[in-house]
Amino acid sequence: MSIRYLAVELYRCEKKVAALRKRLAELGQGPSPERSGLEMELFQAEKERDHYRALLEAKKEPPPWRTG
Repeated sequence: MSIRYLAVELYRCEKKVAALRKRLAELGQGPSPERSGLEMELFQAEKERDHYRALLEAKKEPPPWRTG
């Protein structure tokens, strides 16, 4: 995978996580039938985001002074 593709996917995941957190915040602290589904979706989105972040970090080239 190219670095550009990974960066785009990471950005997409970041936006999704932010949107899900906003929806959860709008629900408030009270019980809601939507809450558990949103929390599960948020957990999965954060997991996907962390995966793409790790892949992107692994793809980056080390600084020139660290090669060798």
